[in-house]
Amino acid sequence: MQTKQQIQQLLASAGASINKRLGQHFLIDLNLMRLLVRSANIRDDDIVLEVGCGTGSLTEALVRYAGKVIAVELDRILAETAKKQLAKSEDVEIINTDILKNKNTISYAVTSALELARRKFPGRILLVANLPYNVASPVMLNLVTGPTIVDEMYVTVQREVADRMIAAPGSSNYGALGILLSATGEVETIRTLKPTVFWPKPQVDSAMVSFVRKSEKLSKIHDMQLFGQIVGLFMGHRRKMLKACTKLAHGKLAKIESWPEILEQCSIDPTQRPEQLPPQDYIALANLCSGTLKRKE
Repeated sequence: MQTKQQIQQLLASAGASINKRLGQHFLIDLNLMRLLVRSANIRDDDIVLEVGCGTGSLTEALVRYAGKVIAVELDRILAETAKKQLAKSEDVEIINTDILKNKNTISYAVTSALELARRKFPGRILLVANLPYNVASPVMLNLVTGPTIVDEMYVTVQREVADRMIAAPGSSNYGALGILLSATGEVETIRTLKPTVFWPKPQVDSAMVSFVRKSEKLSKIHDMQLFGQIVGLFMGHRRKMLKACTKLAHGKLAKIESWPEILEQCSIDPTQRPEQLPPQDYIALANLCSGTLKRKE
């Protein structure tokens, strides 16, 4: 793990500077970094995905425990710096790429690395990261709905994102992220973080948050990707009535013609707004839609 001074020295040696566009804020409180790693309870057959590894500070701690660490860094200079710092570690792969191919897809280079690592390490796949602010939500959304999924997450995010992760129906922070996390597992705020624990200091508070997938919740969802699409359809138009949202369906969901009947079967008032529905209602909608689509095939 690296102190603020060590990170600054590494950046200076590489001729690099902070890239605000990439949401770079280095976690410099080593006690909090240890807390993040300790919370994950990493075992030697686990695969750890780190997004935004920077100069490899957290990565250095992760490789001491995990079977394999796959660290992703978009900034080319930082990725090269991290590779030099971890040159003696055999169980780490640093990938210089954008974690997201697009908003709804994890990079192929990353998914391929995870699939290859899975052949050797049968434990959990964990996301342990100080997530870059500008990709935190879409990264977590994709790693919940799949096709590439993680079993658990231990991350630092903006406090606003942490609030969305645990938001209740009807609240201003309630959205797709909270619905998907609540429907598939359990979220816990580990610690609220002040700007002073990062360098450079962000303008807002952050939080350290955990997510653990639960098999008993997952068993209630018939088609995870369709569930994600259902949540995306309605919460993408959260202020409209549900019946109005159904007219905006696209892709696979556009094939469904029986929305009024589906809403009625779920005992859902079509004049409600998407932000009012609890996660279990979205699961019921997705499961009925799944059955409807299968009958059409």
